[in-house]
Amino acid sequence: MTDAPRQRTTFLGLLPWPERKAVAQALRTETVGGLVLLAAAVVALVWANSPWSGVYEQIRDFHFGIPALGLDLSVGHWTADGLLAVFFLVAGIELKRELVVGELRNPATAALPVIAAVCGMVVPALVYLATVSAGGGSADGWAVPMATDIAFALAVLAVLSSHLPAALRAFLLTLAVVDDLGAILIIAVFFTSDLNPWALAGSGAGLVVFYVLQRLRVRDWWWYVPLGIAVWALMYNGGVHATVAGVAMGLILRTTRDKGEDASPAERTSHLLHPVSAGVVVPLFALFAAGVGVSGEALGEVFTQPATLGVVFGLVIGKTVGIFAGTYLAARYTRARLNPDLEWADVFSLSVLAGIGFTVALLIGELAFPDPSEAEHIKAAVLVGSLIAAGLAALLIKRRNAIYRRLYEEETRDDDADGIPDIYQRDGSDPSLMGKDR
Repeated sequence: MTDAPRQRTTFLGLLPWPERKAVAQALRTETVGGLVLLAAAVVALVWANSPWSGVYEQIRDFHFGIPALGLDLSVGHWTADGLLAVFFLVAGIELKRELVVGELRNPATAALPVIAAVCGMVVPALVYLATVSAGGGSADGWAVPMATDIAFALAVLAVLSSHLPAALRAFLLTLAVVDDLGAILIIAVFFTSDLNPWALAGSGAGLVVFYVLQRLRVRDWWWYVPLGIAVWALMYNGGVHATVAGVAMGLILRTTRDKGEDASPAERTSHLLHPVSAGVVVPLFALFAAGVGVSGEALGEVFTQPATLGVVFGLVIGKTVGIFAGTYLAARYTRARLNPDLEWADVFSLSVLAGIGFTVALLIGELAFPDPSEAEHIKAAVLVGSLIAAGLAALLIKRRNAIYRRLYEEETRDDDADGIPDIYQRDGSDPSLMGKDR
């Protein structure tokens, strides 16, 4: 007697209703923040290339802080080392949510986006290394083209008036979440210097206290804010990039609700900080990180220097090949079948869109190239590569937008106006159970 064949899961099918609501809320905030991010990047570029560029540099390089605590930083460093800790705190919360109640909680379901994301990090790094090896450039920037900027990508979709189905957007969000984890691991492992064991021990002790407070169900914010600042400051003085503290605290926050709770601590924190992160933190970082010279000579160097060319190739070619190939092979060997309403061309378009690597790529560029002149060239390459990826993705997505619009309208139609789309209530189905295998 032979075993019954395993049921094939549907890749990029209808999301379960609870997951659909959570994804929609996260993407709504990221989309608005992405539009602000685009505006901030444009302002930075115009300002840095205007007659008032000297004022821009003076503000970016102005130092303030508490020297006695080792926190005398420039405005640019405060945005990269300080404000971005909030961004990574939100990223840590999103990763924890995905692992506990989201797409990544089920190993079979998580395999596809995780494999795609890992391939989407490894292949760009290999493309970069191959480019600089052939041209004799510096290998230090191998990690720069590995990151996907979800806010920038969603802003491009908003500008295009795209109607991507929720599953495609959720896949892009999951890729970005795994990307963020990979980026923070790279920063923690490869971009640490002059380690201070005592400061790191203090930061670790603070995280232990943070964990204990969560276990004891302490909810008052005045415990967590001073403790979080102390953990961040000790992490910074310990020689590890301070954004690691943000991810660590995000992963510690409890994501499951206790009986009688309206929201978990992670949900409350994300609800409070996500708009701040997307609408204030990331745009401010972009304002002081994206201000690079875009003269003809500078742009020419992007396409002639091995390191900068490696970044462009990594974002545009490496990301596309890595994510698409990883997704296709994972689907083939995990018995997943593509949603019959979509084609592999749609996955390819999303892979191209993931080549937009703005915020984290700029951050890693600054860490990998401490010399300001070298960092400026790498930043210019990140901008050029991201713009090329955005342009190519726009052409591919627009070509299929009529199909996306039909799928979007079908999955959002609510004729009975009860707040739940009709597609989740066909044949009296329970909306909490519908999704993956439809």
